[in-house]
Amino acid sequence: MPRPSALAFGDLPTPTAINAGEIGRLVQAFGEAAARAFKAGFKVVEIHGAHGYLIHSFLSPHTNRRTDHYGDSFENRTRFALEVVDAVRSAWPRELPVLFRISATDWLTENPNDPREGWTNDDTLRLVPQLAARGVDLIDTSTGGIAPDATIPVAPGFQVPFAAEIRNQAGLPVGAVGLITEPKQAANIIDKGAADAVFLGRELLRNPYWPHQAAHQLGTSAQWPPQYCHAL
Repeated sequence: MPRPSALAFGDLPTPTAINAGEIGRLVQAFGEAAARAFKAGFKVVEIHGAHGYLIHSFLSPHTNRRTDHYGDSFENRTRFALEVVDAVRSAWPRELPVLFRISATDWLTENPNDPREGWTNDDTLRLVPQLAARGVDLIDTSTGGIAPDATIPVAPGFQVPFAAEIRNQAGLPVGAVGLITEPKQAANIIDKGAADAVFLGRELLRNPYWPHQAAHQLGTSAQWPPQYCHAL
């Protein structure tokens, strides 16, 4: 897979640096993918700009060493992400939501023991209003993934403060993720206004009945498709 610069992730093979012409074709491909998703019946689309994937690798100065108009400055490094958002929004009905997943920090410059340059929380707060202006409806807030050896203070809910800061400063709805495993923990994040939604990934893979159990623990009811009722 081409990357913005020919820099390897850890001990993985060194990728090819993408050229400007290929960037244009990739932007177009994102829009075409959104159009196919809508045609297939999806009602929500999310652009993955986190965890070291292509968009994130353009955003972060840790991986983007380009000297053209897709590299160096903040405006240039964010150009690809904004072009992708424009392409997706142009292919996606305005009444349906577009989500953008971001790594709010690379956990590099925020770490006093790591002098490497990376994407920071301040960068995120600067980018989010531009995403909102282009029609992004919610920021799915994660962190990290750009450097395999970054020191990350992993603990339950460790990424929630980043979501809360985006929500409070940028005024855009946010989703919180990361070691959110207990129903009361998830409900507390919503109740205290740290996020507008909690997204569950691995916990639902481990326990597909988590929503039903959460409804029971939180004293509410959940509706299920009739086909599932005998299994509950």
